[in-house]
Amino acid sequence: MKKMFKLQWLSVLMLALVLVGCGTKEDTNKDAVSKEDQQVEKTTSYKVKDDRGVEVEFNAVPKTIVSLQPSNTEILFALGVGDKIVGATEYDTYPEEAQKIERVSTSTIFNSERILALKPDVVIAYTTGGDEENLNALKGLEDAGIKVFAIQSAKSFDDVYGDIEQVATVMGIKDKGEKLNEDIKAKIADVQAKVKDVKEPKNIYLEISPKPDIYTAGSGTFQQEILNAANVNNVFADLESWAKVSEEDVIAKNPAVILTTVDMKNTTEEILSRGGWNSITAIQNKAVYYIDTDISSRPGPRIGEAVELIAKAVYPELFK
Repeated sequence: MKKMFKLQWLSVLMLALVLVGCGTKEDTNKDAVSKEDQQVEKTTSYKVKDDRGVEVEFNAVPKTIVSLQPSNTEILFALGVGDKIVGATEYDTYPEEAQKIERVSTSTIFNSERILALKPDVVIAYTTGGDEENLNALKGLEDAGIKVFAIQSAKSFDDVYGDIEQVATVMGIKDKGEKLNEDIKAKIADVQAKVKDVKEPKNIYLEISPKPDIYTAGSGTFQQEILNAANVNNVFADLESWAKVSEEDVIAKNPAVILTTVDMKNTTEEILSRGGWNSITAIQNKAVYYIDTDISSRPGPRIGEAVELIAKAVYPELFK
């Protein structure tokens, strides 16, 4: 990587102060202040362990941040420190202010040179746990002197709560992190109170990728926990992770409701018009609904909203 160095000439202005009769006292005061400053610097230094197991040390609360995952960007804004983000990914669309931040990354590749030029106090990155290529790229930033705090992609609500705690601790606002988690849990509890009396949860099919390669979410996914919280029955919960299914599989499951996170024009109309699907109860009742893909797919502070979106779509009568 090409390295650029900026040379700066510093000029020093010497100012002689003659303080008659006060020299000793001034020196003593300076020594005291110096020791006090050193003590403050020492006590403000802190370490936070990231999901690689690395203890990242901060001498002061970061003033500039590069965020390499939309969910982490949302967390930062929800904590009230979004204005400190100087670099983000091309998918950082929420809140609206995030769209004005300089793009330094796609969904998988980040611009190391640009990040180095921005000189952030910390890069809040992500890891999937076994992504060696990503970890090596992050190490390159660290070797160049940039602090990197890596968070493993969340797979559950508890992971999200943990991510919020970590980010809040890094930013020196642990209390705000605790408050944010309390608010999210309260939102989910409010939705669950409305759907708890549903005796027979409706069977739903969640489509996250359309024809010709149809994918759905199975057990062990973040989306499955959202569905569970909304008290609906995922017809493909017997599958693991994100799974490819055939049209015949969906028809055989006969879901009462079809939900899609595919953000395309006329998405629901396309599903309703699929050949051979007219035997499905959801198609017959036109119970096919689009669920905002960002809200339902990002493991961040809007998980309460995601649960509410699902519950409202499946049980609209409970939210009147």
